[in-house]
Amino acid sequence: MTNKLSATAGIEINAPVSKVWQAFTDPAMIKEYLFGTTAVSDWKKGSSITYKGEWQGKPYEDKGTIVDIIPGKLLHTTYWSSMSGKEDKPENYNNVIYEVKPDGDKSIVTIVQDGIDDEAGVKHMEENWGMVLQGMKKLLEKDA
Repeated sequence: MTNKLSATAGIEINAPVSKVWQAFTDPAMIKEYLFGTTAVSDWKKGSSITYKGEWQGKPYEDKGTIVDIIPGKLLHTTYWSSMSGKEDKPENYNNVIYEVKPDGDKSIVTIVQDGIDDEAGVKHMEENWGMVLQGMKKLLEKDA
């Protein structure tokens, strides 16, 4: 069995942790920064989470489970993408960890995704998560 790789992206956002946390868990906000995705969950440990939308003209429904949730700090989910080309079975799910830490009146946000097959995949996911974080930053700082 080969070792899987991880992708990490981070950003400083000029907003309090409470606003960043809201952006992690509010479906209306998620839709604004996550490429129009509709997120569905009750945001409780052990609950399902689904992400539905359309990417480059193709519908998708990605899904996972909330492994851990510490409000205002950490959201850890499993994640499987319908666009991955991989079968929907446990070994094809990745872990995605969203973390926020205060830095004065700002927040440091980090996203880590594991289970990536190769360096090209790492680069792709780091760029993707970087775009997501830029969108979140723009959304949260627009009224600042």
